[in-house]
Amino acid sequence: MIRLDQVTKSFKDTAAVKSVSFEVNEGENLILLGTSGCGKTTTLKMINRLIEPDTGMVTINGRNVANENPEILRRGIGYVMQNNGLFPHYTVGENIATVPQLLKWDKNKTQERTKELLRKLHLPEDCVSLFPHELSGGQQQRIGLARALVADPSILLMDEPFGALDNVTRASIRKEFKALEEFTRKTIVMVTHDVQEAFELADRICLMDKGEIIQIGTPQELLYHPTNEFVGNFMESERITLEFKITTLKDLWNVLPDEQCANSKTVDPHLSIWDALNYFRAGMDKISFVNDNGMHKSSDINTLNSAFIRYQNSQQHG
Repeated sequence: MIRLDQVTKSFKDTAAVKSVSFEVNEGENLILLGTSGCGKTTTLKMINRLIEPDTGMVTINGRNVANENPEILRRGIGYVMQNNGLFPHYTVGENIATVPQLLKWDKNKTQERTKELLRKLHLPEDCVSLFPHELSGGQQQRIGLARALVADPSILLMDEPFGALDNVTRASIRKEFKALEEFTRKTIVMVTHDVQEAFELADRICLMDKGEIIQIGTPQELLYHPTNEFVGNFMESERITLEFKITTLKDLWNVLPDEQCANSKTVDPHLSIWDALNYFRAGMDKISFVNDNGMHKSSDINTLNSAFIRYQNSQQHG
């Protein structure tokens, strides 16, 4: 759906992005990951022409964005920025209605869509008359998401969308983001410097350094099959946590014993090992799950940990 081909951008004598090429499939969430100054935000902004590339081409659905009217192009692409980017002198309702007004929606359609999004984002309906400074940081960020989603664009660009939030609020909104069907049917390119955030939300990760792509692949590919020392070192301090978070119960099926238990909590097979362990922390003795063939397996915490270690070893040496 989105394609960058040998895209380059320099600011004065500094090359910010160097011959970057990648594709984003329809419905995929690609995360641009890297330290500050690696070129990820510049790359993101060239997709909707907030920044024009010096060379190379950006296409959306096969059409060169350089040939598109930039204002019209941006109306069809949701954009979420760090610090939410809300207009301080607009109410919540007026902020959300920014794009619908440009698209000349009637008032009732805008109000109904606003109510729908407030409900989905767990915001009170009466907040539409409030101003951004009257909301918490988490609420402001949800309004920023609502404004980007209101016209139901097929593409969503997100620049450090949760970066200004405290860790607790950030984790909560990330969980909502991952679960909300509004996001699951969109093509998303997102920028972050947070490794755990990238691994939690991405279908694929594009790791950048000094304006170049170092490796692009699934979280599992970057973690277990880094292309060079830079990739391995980038995630080393958080490796154990990342492995727990990207491995699911379903992944462990072949290394778990064929044990079933009637007195166990049935959970989603796509649950991460990290989240599965929370059931044991909450006092559960055993959990069970069902695979695609309708077969059950159960596990206590010790069995699960042993299976996880066997799975880790198979990935590292496979």
